Amino acid sequence: MIIHFLLSALALAIASWIVPGVVLPGIWTTLLATFVLALINIFIKPILFVLTLPINILTLGLFSLVINALLILLATKIVPGFEVSGFLTAVLFSIVLSIINIVFGK
Repeated sequence: MIIHFLLSALALAIASWIVPGVVLPGIWTTLLATFVLALINIFIKPILFVLTLPINILTLGLFSLVINALLILLATKIVPGFEVSGFLTAVLFSIVLSIINIVFGK
C-alpha cells in the first residue's frame, strides 16, 4: 500500500511537470495532494458518478473527464501550494495522470 501511494505521488509529480499550468512546489505538497486526491476518489467520486450516471451514459463516459477535473480543482482548494490554472488544464492534467497511472500499473 505504501508503494502504491508513493507511485501515485510520483505519477502526480510527473503529470505536474508535463502539464503547463500545474504547480506542485515540493515533495510534501505532492504527498499531501496525493493523499487528498485519494480521499476524494474514495469518498466523493463514487457519489458524483452515481448522481451523474444519466449524463455519463448520454456522453458515452466523456462526462467522467469533467468530474475528474472538478475533483482535481477541489483538491487544489484543499491543499495549499497545489495550483491548477484553469478547468481545461485540470482536464488535461486528469488525462495525463490517468495515462501515467496506467503505465505504472503495468
